[in-house]
Amino acid sequence: MAPDESVVEIEGPWTHRAVHAGGTRFHVVEAGEGPLVLLLHGFPQFWWTWRNQLVSLPKAGYRAVATDLRGYGGSDKPPRGYDLPTLAADATGLIRALGETGAIVVGHDWGGLLAWTMAVLDPKCVHRLIAVSAPHPLRLRKALLTDPFGQLKASRQSLGHQLPLLPEHRLRRREGALVGRLLDDWSRPGWPDPETARTYREAFRIPAVAHCALEYHRWFGRSQLRPDGRRYARAMRTEVEAPTLQLHGALDPRALPRTAHGSGRYVAAPYRWRLLEGAGHFPHEEIPDVFDTELLGWLADPEPER
Repeated sequence: MAPDESVVEIEGPWTHRAVHAGGTRFHVVEAGEGPLVLLLHGFPQFWWTWRNQLVSLPKAGYRAVATDLRGYGGSDKPPRGYDLPTLAADATGLIRALGETGAIVVGHDWGGLLAWTMAVLDPKCVHRLIAVSAPHPLRLRKALLTDPFGQLKASRQSLGHQLPLLPEHRLRRREGALVGRLLDDWSRPGWPDPETARTYREAFRIPAVAHCALEYHRWFGRSQLRPDGRRYARAMRTEVEAPTLQLHGALDPRALPRTAHGSGRYVAAPYRWRLLEGAGHFPHEEIPDVFDTELLGWLADPEPER
């Protein structure tokens, strides 16, 4: 029997609530007071990926808000709207629904691609940008075309997601065993522990989550040759005006460090690149103390260097 949305309402030193933005209901988890830090998760996860930062950020004087993205966890799962411009509008609308005109935006994996997009399409909404395991979308696009034995090979899972129906079935069967295997394959040795993997496997089996999550991959792949994809690529040539921190695991086999490195060419503001040794695709979970030191140190710097 598939679990319901209540499985993502995990207790902790935070509060759960629903926030409506642009006609869509988002499940958000909030802790602390101060400048808003919006935390955007990636695939195949949900808000809980930021559980460590929902403790460390409030201690440092920030209001941390982690959300389930469209189609995930306890948020709405509409049949469409999984292109990056629409997802960026979701996130900027959410910032305003939370009572703010802008925020520090931290995005991992797909959440990172989304954060890059927000910083270009609605720059006033992004005060600072932190991209985690997420190359600039144009860097990723180029690497998929020019690095067939590197990034294209590393993205083979996403290429397989272009098929209809079958990928959803594979992700749900055997109680989400493939989700656990992806987490294991993309991370450093020893992570995740069985309980962490079980939590993500359960959340991914919520009805419609597998399909909605794959629609992100399908839009990005299929749009490359379509007018909407070309319009998006043209728009993303605009330089980011927000101070940007890019954190990347040195062992990341999913988004290769060489793909992510060089994203700074699209940033006009102060930019800092940090390669985190001993971490794979999920550094904020695999080595949270090191990750938080980099994140909080950079946020505390009023004028981060290039």
